[in-house]
Amino acid sequence: MRASCLALTISVLIASRADAAIIDWQAELQRCRTLRESVAPLLQAGEGISAVGRSNRSVRRCIWIQRMAVRKKIPGAETW
Repeated sequence: MRASCLALTISVLIASRADAAIIDWQAELQRCRTLRESVAPLLQAGEGISAVGRSNRSVRRCIWIQRMAVRKKIPGAETW
């Protein structure tokens, strides 16, 4: 009984993690393009992307999304 309960609990946890790992690449890339337009003035003013990224969690996520999308060859992916 305990073993079956444990197995059921583990399978539910694994299934929930699998659902959480799915990324809507096109939506994420669009959000990153919008974010890039908002930080463009900072970059043009001489701030490096790493300096902007350290101060903003969403910028760091977009950098990660862009790198992963380029690696996976997702259409519309571009490097920063």
